[in-house]
Amino acid sequence: MPRSIILDVDTGTDDAIAIMMAALSPEIDLVACTTVWGNRPVEDTTDNTLRVLDYINRSDIPVYRGLDEPFGPIVVPQPNPSDDHSGGKMHPKELDLPPASSVAQTQGAVEWLVETLRARTEPITLVPVGPLTNIAAAITLDPSIIDKVDEIVIMGGAHAFGNATPSAESNIWHDPVAADVVFKAGFERIVLVPLDSTHDALVTGAQASELQALGTPAGLATAICIQQRIVAHDESQPQAIPDSAPIHDAVCIAYLLDPAVIPLNHLHVGIETTGVRTFGRTVIDVRHRGMEEPNAFVALTADADVFYRLLKECVSIQR
Repeated sequence: MPRSIILDVDTGTDDAIAIMMAALSPEIDLVACTTVWGNRPVEDTTDNTLRVLDYINRSDIPVYRGLDEPFGPIVVPQPNPSDDHSGGKMHPKELDLPPASSVAQTQGAVEWLVETLRARTEPITLVPVGPLTNIAAAITLDPSIIDKVDEIVIMGGAHAFGNATPSAESNIWHDPVAADVVFKAGFERIVLVPLDSTHDALVTGAQASELQALGTPAGLATAICIQQRIVAHDESQPQAIPDSAPIHDAVCIAYLLDPAVIPLNHLHVGIETTGVRTFGRTVIDVRHRGMEEPNAFVALTADADVFYRLLKECVSIQR
């Protein structure tokens, strides 16, 4: 029986690939996509989400527009939160896909999340791969909804290095107060997929060409996104493997399909919400030096071969 998930996205290039994997895999029932600000303003992330689903013939999956500003106050000065170090090349305003003919639902994402989770009789998995703004707002409105979630799989954070700042990963840096709320909420199982693991699962330009050669809509769209990411990374964040880029958000979907892709460590994760140089940092207690009990299962490595196999299997499917 497919696993039911809700995918919360700030759709730029890596979110797009995660959406396609989740929407096409027969092992996943993608109940809906909720959108949030982050890589771009929510107007853009919603439009891009609709473009992706239309392009792969999954416009039957509803899209709910979420919040467009942080849940918590920004207490440390920071650049425009919708900017990235690539000057917009990593996550363009409009993905290089045809305009969508479908439209977002009229109900807002936060209200829909609360209403849907309240009504669930079977557990569901939350997969937020953008700032945690929508999730924090929903559980603040009704903390009981966490009991309907069997697992929350979060793309965000970093132990060894950041990408928004030297200390912080972009999703958490955008709204660390929201992340703090989520990590303290009491979810039964939190899985954190930080940069440490996603940078172990790099995809190369040659592999992008393989996916393009599949000839499927998802293969073509994935190749476009990967090639954009490689160009942007080469300019702003060169990778250890030449002509490659991480596809952060897609690693979360790969984990749902085959947990072997990311070995997990049971650790305590805290969110820094006030530090001038460490604002948005995920403090991951890898050596158990703190007094707090582990609250998350954290992936610090990944198997690139397993990831690419799962990616290729998903985007080879045509609906």
